[in-house]
Amino acid sequence: MEPKRMSSKMESFSSCLKPKKKWSQIVRNAAERRGISLRKTPHHLDSPSNGHNLPRKDVDPPCEKEPSNKSFLNGSKTQAEMAHTCRGTINLANAFIHTEDSCTFVITNGGTQSFHLRASSEVERQKWVTALELAKAKAIQILESDSDDDENQPDKTELVNTVNALNARFGDLSTCYDLIVKQGAAFQRALNEHEQIDSAADSTSKIKAINERATLFRIASNAMLNACSQYLKLAQNLGKRWQKLLQNEHEQRLKLEEMVEQLAKQQASLEKQARKSLHAVNSPIMENDTVPQSSDEDEFFEAVEHQVEEFSVALPYDKTHRRTGSGVSIDSLDQVLEPQSSSESDGEDNTKEARVVCAKSESSPKRTTSKDGAKCSHRRNASQDKNRQSSISESSIGQRPRVRRKAILERPNYSLNLWSIMKNCIGKELSKIPMPVNFNEPLSMLQRLTEDFEYSECLDQAARCELSAEQMAYVAAFTISSYSTTTNRTSKPFNPLLGETYECDRTDDYGWRALAEQVSHHPPMCAQYTEGRGWRLWQEFTMMSKFRGKYLQIIPMGISHLEFTKTGDHYTWRKVTTTVHNIIVGRLWVDNHGEMDITNHTTGDKCHLKYSAYSYFSRETPRKVTGVVTNSSGKAQWVLTGTWDDKMEGAQVINVDESKGKPVFETGPHRYVWKRRPPPNGSERMYYFTQLALELNEPEENVASTDSRNRPDQRLMEDGRWEEANKVKVMLEDKQRMARRRREAEAEASLSQDEGENSGREYVGYEPIWFKKETDKITGNLIHMYKGNYWEYKDKQDWSMCPDIYLSSEELAAFKIS
Repeated sequence: MEPKRMSSKMESFSSCLKPKKKWSQIVRNAAERRGISLRKTPHHLDSPSNGHNLPRKDVDPPCEKEPSNKSFLNGSKTQAEMAHTCRGTINLANAFIHTEDSCTFVITNGGTQSFHLRASSEVERQKWVTALELAKAKAIQILESDSDDDENQPDKTELVNTVNALNARFGDLSTCYDLIVKQGAAFQRALNEHEQIDSAADSTSKIKAINERATLFRIASNAMLNACSQYLKLAQNLGKRWQKLLQNEHEQRLKLEEMVEQLAKQQASLEKQARKSLHAVNSPIMENDTVPQSSDEDEFFEAVEHQVEEFSVALPYDKTHRRTGSGVSIDSLDQVLEPQSSSESDGEDNTKEARVVCAKSESSPKRTTSKDGAKCSHRRNASQDKNRQSSISESSIGQRPRVRRKAILERPNYSLNLWSIMKNCIGKELSKIPMPVNFNEPLSMLQRLTEDFEYSECLDQAARCELSAEQMAYVAAFTISSYSTTTNRTSKPFNPLLGETYECDRTDDYGWRALAEQVSHHPPMCAQYTEGRGWRLWQEFTMMSKFRGKYLQIIPMGISHLEFTKTGDHYTWRKVTTTVHNIIVGRLWVDNHGEMDITNHTTGDKCHLKYSAYSYFSRETPRKVTGVVTNSSGKAQWVLTGTWDDKMEGAQVINVDESKGKPVFETGPHRYVWKRRPPPNGSERMYYFTQLALELNEPEENVASTDSRNRPDQRLMEDGRWEEANKVKVMLEDKQRMARRRREAEAEASLSQDEGENSGREYVGYEPIWFKKETDKITGNLIHMYKGNYWEYKDKQDWSMCPDIYLSSEELAAFKIS
């Protein structure tokens, strides 16, 4: 092939193996002395217009240089311009290099790309061929090396092509097999026919036919051998590649696990340092705020000794129940967008605050006196409950408390990969995620709601107060006390089955009794009614919950109603957001944050509570709650401060100074309105249960057949039989789904009948047993209200109306579960 003359400004074409001299100078020298040609094959790159960067005689071969791309030959002026001027690349590991004549050599990938290159002499050509062969050997070595697996990760297209090639080879094998069978049968027939002939003439023709059949059979056999060889070679190559991919994946996983472990250790260390720093900052205040130990009779209502203290409180907004949509009923729930907690949805610029200046408290216990001289004691005193108006029967007051259990079986140490379950749950509704009991605690959501009444003495105290502002302070303390049990409770309760109920009669010690029922399954919703000494409380509870990867956010929806039977004061409020942090890495911890408005619809009083979100870098007291009680005209009456996991203090506002713009509340002495009781010994080994929580699932006779105490999977978990509990949990959920399908089928059948002769008959879907829908006088929404006949049916032991939601002993025995 005659070389073509190129222009003086030649485009270089070089491998990434750089020679010792600059290629631009070499090209200029080569252009002056001789021409270099590039021949393009079909489906190849466009011919470069400026020549090619090939070495001259006086240039050492580039085989000594380390390639930047390690296994690719590319055509470009310089390495830096490769990204936008490269004419093409060939993987040297799969390249074929051969010579055509004394000065020309060809590089091809065996497919559509071929580079025909011409050197100035045979010696120069041989140097290039030698350098490229060495580069090819190094590329193959890199490809087979375990140390550089990350350089050889195939993409999805390559993997698909590889599998298709393997399938094609297998198809060739099948074709060859069919051909061998066919030719073998024909060959055998020819042999059989030859054995049956008599004359020599026929024998000659048959021998010729046998030779032809034998030749065809040999050809088919050779094709089969070639196909087998190709298939085996391809399979071996793929096996090595997949083995390296698997090894690389294993190594990457080990590295990821090590990195996550280091991250967890660093985060734990950061938490420890942050706690030490916060303790150092708050230690002077804590020393002055030391709480004197009290006896069981005195509980916690003692005076506090501390110096003058200042803090800020958030003032209430004009709008009642600020968080949109959190109190909707089941009928309007589908129309509500996902709400945000008040702490997230409300900007800082819209928050009004006031500064509180607290006077020094007296060291002796005090009792507050209302305007007409009636005393409101801070102590639980059963003798003061005698003349109270209440829905609790008089016979229940003064009963001797029954002996209840003090402990449950300790939690087994079962290991479970949380991420293997949670990685597929990101963004899903928590109630729709199938979770094993390993993440649960042996209580249902109905029982967790009942646990809110552990500090019902706050409501008892509120019922005794005659000043509405002071009563509001104790109601606020009760709402805060319900979060004290969430400090270390990172396990989720069981989702109640539709129709599941729970009763808790504690009139003998706490003075209240409660009933809860799961009234809806989609969305999950439960209704609860509790009556105590001088008060009654009802609520409809549902929630929106999302798993966000790092944390789990639970946004309660529904309004709680409280009414005092003596005064008729009617209170409402909504719960704040609960967040479980470190779902994947680190120690799980719970935070409650947001803002809550408590409204007395009888007097117009309001209490605005702010739950501060926990922050490592804030100098505020962790889990801090502040609040202010205002009357119907918006004037501050009481202030509250404390933490939701320990105690709350309240003080009456005696003066308001607004001369400096930001209001300043001057208060009287502070006193405790609530203080958390210490947990029982060993609670950390019993799911961090409080004493009341330990007693909630204790077996009890004469309860309804649908009571949570009778739920078998929950009972098995409490007994430490987690594997059996998981099996029974699946069976219960399947039974619930079958019941739902039956109701849907009945609804469809009813609809078809309505269109026919029985039109006009309305189908009645599932209805709760102990609750019914009524219009809420406060919100105007439909809510589930207590019918008021549960305890009468219990006295008669008539549970005939209860649905069959659990498993019978025969069904459990069939699966060898007792």
